[in-house]
Amino acid sequence: MTLRILVVDDDPSLRQGFIDAVDSTRDMSAVGGAATLAEGLHLLRTLRPDVLLVDLGLPDGNGIELIKFAARHHPDCDVMVISVFGDEYHVLASLVAGATGYLLKDARASEIVEQVRVLRSGGSPISAVIARQLLLRFVATAGGVAPANPDGPELLNGESSLSPREREVLLLCAKGYSYEEVGPMLGISRHTVTTFVKRIYRKLQVHSKTEALYEARLRRLIDE
Repeated sequence: MTLRILVVDDDPSLRQGFIDAVDSTRDMSAVGGAATLAEGLHLLRTLRPDVLLVDLGLPDGNGIELIKFAARHHPDCDVMVISVFGDEYHVLASLVAGATGYLLKDARASEIVEQVRVLRSGGSPISAVIARQLLLRFVATAGGVAPANPDGPELLNGESSLSPREREVLLLCAKGYSYEEVGPMLGISRHTVTTFVKRIYRKLQVHSKTEALYEARLRRLIDE
């Protein structure tokens, strides 16, 4: 199946470079390109792509609004941020909003295309310099993560860290249901279940279902 990619970036040369790189593959197709937040929201609503490649600094707003919209209305769509911003606040804000990948713009277009495949297969590609920065931050704040900007999003602060649907997915997994079984029970696809699970893992800072269930019970996020 050909992956349908939407590119939102206000730099015309970079946007076209991403589109050309995507269209040069056999398993991907660029279904649209946008230079503004408004255009991106319109195309996201109408085209419903499999993957959104989005910049954060758009002329009429912040790309994080696109990420939130995709997470809320198109959970099957994976989101990869491609930005010049590599600071802690922008990275964490994007991840909290729903992005599952974050690459800096110094990455080659061909590398980004390869990382889209990793993203779609369940991975979370992050530029090495950002991954190191986050790792050091996690080690320094062993009790959790809070962005440097006091007005930024919170991570791992009580029950608000999981959405109602994420709790539903986690509770059904806790009862022993497989992803294939959880999907029909909630009226969503298996891929959407996997997307929710990835978000749960990220928010709870875990890497397996067993760890997720342990953390959720410890924080009293689920009742069994």
